Amino acid sequence: MERSFAKEVELLKLGAGQTFHGEGILAVTKALLQSGISYVGGYQGAPVSHVMDVLNDARDIMDELGIHVETNASEAGAAAMLGASINYPLRGAVAWKSTVGTNVASDALSNLASVGVRGGALIVIGEDYGEGASIIQERSHAFAMKSQIWLLDPRPNLPTIVRMVEKGFELSEASNTPVMLELRIRACHVHGAFEAKDNRAPRFSRRNAIENPEFDFARVSLPPATYAQEKHKVEVRWPAAVKFIRENRLNEVFEGPIAELGIVCQGGMYNVAVRTLQQLGLADIFGVSKIPIYVLNVTYPLVPEEVGAFCSGKAAVLMVEEGQPAYLEDALHAILRRADLGTKV
Repeated sequence: MERSFAKEVELLKLGAGQTFHGEGILAVTKALLQSGISYVGGYQGAPVSHVMDVLNDARDIMDELGIHVETNASEAGAAAMLGASINYPLRGAVAWKSTVGTNVASDALSNLASVGVRGGALIVIGEDYGEGASIIQERSHAFAMKSQIWLLDPRPNLPTIVRMVEKGFELSEASNTPVMLELRIRACHVHGAFEAKDNRAPRFSRRNAIENPEFDFARVSLPPATYAQEKHKVEVRWPAAVKFIRENRLNEVFEGPIAELGIVCQGGMYNVAVRTLQQLGLADIFGVSKIPIYVLNVTYPLVPEEVGAFCSGKAAVLMVEEGQPAYLEDALHAILRRADLGTKV
């Protein structure tokens, strides 16, 4: 259902030194403006429908910054927009409902992931899985793995969500790879606060066009270029992503006194995991757990060094993963066996 954010969009004008108080969807939009995007678009679908409502109600702000806003006719059209970042240093973002929307966009996404991007490309997907889902029960993780698009799954609080949006663009540029950021329905509508930053006008926009645009035929996803693209993806882009994730500490570790055990969980599952621990008397009302927790704000790719460091010396770890197939649990087993660690999962 369409909703007006005419009043709330005033929060998007907040700058450095001010505190944003509001809803998750608005916080995502504010993070996009703080990241210096050149263009943004999407296709409506729960739980991220209101992203498009916010963008349309904030057109005056977008125009002032020189940001191109487009309501796409489909998810495929939205994904095709990101092609602007293939040859040019333009940051762009799109949003849609997953997994049905990702199905529609899959052809464009495959081409985008093969070629890679110069400007940061972020796809905000509404992960409509599990409780309250309105579609078939499938996870976006499979798409990320298939096309090797990095997948962010932030803890559902505004400071973490905003940081992951901003770092998502940096990760995309550091590894020349598009990035997905998944938000479940409760994360989209969670309320909270974070310290705002000034909005950034894009380096290149409708007001400041690139004077000498370049076109590289090697960045077309057709043979023989695709063979070199695949090699570059595995040998250069993937290691660059892992390095960035590790050095910027995108994943988090919360220590606890029961050091012989551990919990590994998706970022989006953190609140559920901590609430369950509270019910079992293993966490207090402030969410401080007695069992160490390794939070995967990036669920793909995993960082083997981090996984090994967390699991080393532990008798067992519990993998908290949403639904099936057990992508993360299987990956965890593989990492531990390759590292010759005997920690049980």
